Amino acid sequence: MSFQPLHFYQTGTFTIGNRLLAEEDLSVQSDIERTNSLNSGHRACQGCGEALGARFAIDAAMKAARGRLIAANATGCLEVFSTPYPETSWQIPWIHSLFGNTAAVATGIAAAIKVKRQKGEMGDVRVVAQGGDGGTTDIGFGCLSGMFERNDDVLYICYDNGGYMNTGVQRSSATPPAARTATTMPVGPEPGNAFGQGKFVPAIAMAHEIPYVATATVAGLHDLEYKVTKAMGMRGARYIHILVPCPLGWGAASQDTIRLARLAKETGIFPVFEAEHGEVTGVLKIRRQQPVEEYLRLQKRYAHLFGKTPAVETIARLQAAADKNIRKYGLLDQEAN
Repeated sequence: MSFQPLHFYQTGTFTIGNRLLAEEDLSVQSDIERTNSLNSGHRACQGCGEALGARFAIDAAMKAARGRLIAANATGCLEVFSTPYPETSWQIPWIHSLFGNTAAVATGIAAAIKVKRQKGEMGDVRVVAQGGDGGTTDIGFGCLSGMFERNDDVLYICYDNGGYMNTGVQRSSATPPAARTATTMPVGPEPGNAFGQGKFVPAIAMAHEIPYVATATVAGLHDLEYKVTKAMGMRGARYIHILVPCPLGWGAASQDTIRLARLAKETGIFPVFEAEHGEVTGVLKIRRQQPVEEYLRLQKRYAHLFGKTPAVETIARLQAAADKNIRKYGLLDQEAN
């Protein structure tokens, strides 16, 4: 089952039940021995969800791998803001791949490590591949599917901010319906991104029946760390898809990054679950269901839905999509609601 043993009782704070936590309940980020895999000095925007997601995920992976980890990284925001030549904020072995071949590069690294390990030339070093939604759901999709089909021993992490933010906020296949981007302008009879397009890669990964698939958000730190740790304890192809709000691309306040990630989960817009070999094994329940309007209003990419004449039908379609996720994955916590 998905992991959420801690409850935040005091709204607006991070106090857990007014008690100090046991050591086993502490997050990797609260540990003074964390690796700081993505160190300070990078050039991410203020409030960048991707910078948070990468730090949380890779620190957890480093702990699980006992510091023996190599990362392959696709071109994109994460690569650009963390490695302005000749500098880097990465404190792990890190390889920059092309936009579309990260999964293939990681596969090659894993294959080389396997050979060297068999020859007694190297210990058990693990491999992580990471990229944004553009490099994952679009340009790198073929290589990713190949990695899944071969069941290569790689953990692939997608940081989903719903567009090509690094190149000017263009639409990707992870851009949600009705959202404004530079290539889906809020004009015409159906402004914003069209309904009925795009793809949800976690479901495609499940169709490959790989050992482990999970979704997470930067609002659920313990859940995210748990899933990375669990994935690192497995062999074969594994995939984690993390929602990482982008203040620039979403037109949101930098201080609302965590709030938006939490609302995406609490509305049902972004289902948080885990699956093994194609079967859902656990979901992170919605504690207090929120209407999608609460999520949409915080983002300027949806501002055209709330003009002088609100787009009631479009908002209703987005609510219906969230409700479908809730039914499909059994997200509603009946006891909490």
